[in-house]
Amino acid sequence: MTELRNIEADLAQFRTRVLVAGMAVLFAFGLVAARMVYLQVVRHEDLLAQAESNRTAVLPVVPNRGQILDRNGRVLATNYSAYTLEITPSKVEDLNATIEALGQLVEIHPRDKRRFHKLLEESRRFDSLPIRTRLSDEEVARFTVQRYRFPGVDVRARLFRQYPSGDVASHVIGYIGRINQREKDAMDDWPEEEQANYRGTDYIGKLGAEQSYERELHGLTGFDRVETSAGGRAVRSLANTPATPGNTVVLAIDIQLQKLVEDMFGDRRGALVAIDPRNGEVLAFVSKPTFDPNLFVEGIDVENWRALNESLDKPLLNRAMRGTYPPGSTYKPFMALAALETGTRSASTVINDPGYWMFGNHKFRSHGDIALGQVDMQRSIVKSSNVYYYSLANEMGVDTMHDFMKPLGLGQITGIDLGGELRGVLPSQAWKRNNYKRPEQQRWYAGETISLGIGQGYNSFTMLQMAHAMATLAGGGIKYRPHLTLAIEDVLTRKRTTIATEAPEDLGFKRDNVETVLRAMQAVTTEGTSARVFSGAGYASGGKTGTAQAVTIGQKDRYDARKLEEHQRDHALYLAFAPVVQPRIALAVIVENAGFGAASAAPIARRVFDYLLLDQYPNAQDMAAVRQGLAGAPIGTPLKASAMPWPPQDLAPGAEALATDSPRAAP
Repeated sequence: MTELRNIEADLAQFRTRVLVAGMAVLFAFGLVAARMVYLQVVRHEDLLAQAESNRTAVLPVVPNRGQILDRNGRVLATNYSAYTLEITPSKVEDLNATIEALGQLVEIHPRDKRRFHKLLEESRRFDSLPIRTRLSDEEVARFTVQRYRFPGVDVRARLFRQYPSGDVASHVIGYIGRINQREKDAMDDWPEEEQANYRGTDYIGKLGAEQSYERELHGLTGFDRVETSAGGRAVRSLANTPATPGNTVVLAIDIQLQKLVEDMFGDRRGALVAIDPRNGEVLAFVSKPTFDPNLFVEGIDVENWRALNESLDKPLLNRAMRGTYPPGSTYKPFMALAALETGTRSASTVINDPGYWMFGNHKFRSHGDIALGQVDMQRSIVKSSNVYYYSLANEMGVDTMHDFMKPLGLGQITGIDLGGELRGVLPSQAWKRNNYKRPEQQRWYAGETISLGIGQGYNSFTMLQMAHAMATLAGGGIKYRPHLTLAIEDVLTRKRTTIATEAPEDLGFKRDNVETVLRAMQAVTTEGTSARVFSGAGYASGGKTGTAQAVTIGQKDRYDARKLEEHQRDHALYLAFAPVVQPRIALAVIVENAGFGAASAAPIARRVFDYLLLDQYPNAQDMAAVRQGLAGAPIGTPLKASAMPWPPQDLAPGAEALATDSPRAAP
């Protein structure tokens, strides 16, 4: 039999299925609609920003770094633009193969490869690193045509730092270099605003004024919003916030004077610091030997780094503020002032100098074992009597000496606006207890005090500290903090803002006591150890020669430079100020292992004074004699300093186009 279908039941079932299917479709459309509302309304702003970011990119615009000038407006640090070929390692599959292929298009030297791999070790793989710098237009064109073959490689226009004076004043100016990982980690602790200002920046000040005034020199980073292609290349600029160049830093040093002093040192090692006692301005800050800061701008190569780092002359050492030396007899004027101020001795007190001084069974000898006979304070400075100061040190004691010398800045941080200053050693009983471990070493022995009086023993100061103390003494006890920078010039308004300095400190010395010491120092230049050097000077100055031991000589041995290695010979020092009335300059100079201060150090000081006070510059014959330590008073007719060309012919190549030939201004 044929089964009859229930049509009504089938229709009901169909209707149910249609209803369920319709509800499912309606639910699906509801989900789509809800998603559209969520995307188009709820997340509209966020997705619009993402879409915009896929279409555009915000690129930092690195500011031009500010210039550094000397006190007369001569350019010490500036910038030039050049193309670099750069690789982003994270975007390159085979780095070595890519470099070899690039070498077929542009010349890549072995030193370029070594520098690149050194930078690679110090950087992150997504950093863009230069493999070649200073590309020619032809090299840029050759690479651009073949760029599609080199993903992760690009040509960029970069600003490069240049130091037109080459190795002159390198320890003062310093240099910039690529930001290393340690510095990047330190930047993470900076405020967000400062971190943002360094986005896109690859270089930072590493030394000298470049480091100390980094914030002023860096400028303000700008931003460029550009439309990009699917390949990530910029198509057009949509909006731009220009970068603000860094400000100009004006130093107090006179670069022509700086070069003069460095030339007078020649190949010898040493340091000189010259300060204006009226305000603390540093007029010259010399450390010899020097180095060329241009070597560091693009990353120094291995050969040059090894030559600088392993040299026995240590050209990277800033001897002016990181080299510490016994002051020798240049300490005696300060000892004399201490005697007067503490009431230990009067200027008329007479001591017999037989050429030695006995302390117990130990004989403390004078230089050359020369007996000076009856010696008062002035004669003790003029003739540089050791016996006078051996006995004075014994009378005063180490702690009294320490307490008097400390306010003068000896063995103290001066606070100069340059990083890395060393403290040196101004000994005291407390100092010895804190710096030695064994009880017998911590104890201060009376015999250790004696040699302190002539600037030997534990005494160890920088030339910056000695010049600072001399400037304070020449200024009548008014102490200014030494500073290398005169002003900051706003790059937009050209307005100069003088660097704020601390108010000077009056050490409270009695005027008669100061004048007694300064008169004795003046007599040194007319009848004492530097009289020959300052013969015929057209001004009155004061000074004190010094000879400091580099190695200890036995009690029964005589010093003979001919029997010693060069680095074991005595250091030559000179401390000076000029003119005597209202001094304008005070200086300290040391020539390492050069022997007697009057022969090697004082002639340099004489010509510094001649330059500043008389507008004189040594001629070639005189310069040669000074370099050899054979000069006294100037030889022949001096040249006119203000007529000397700047930049001179022996300056770094290219300096003519960058250094400003402006007239010399007197400090």
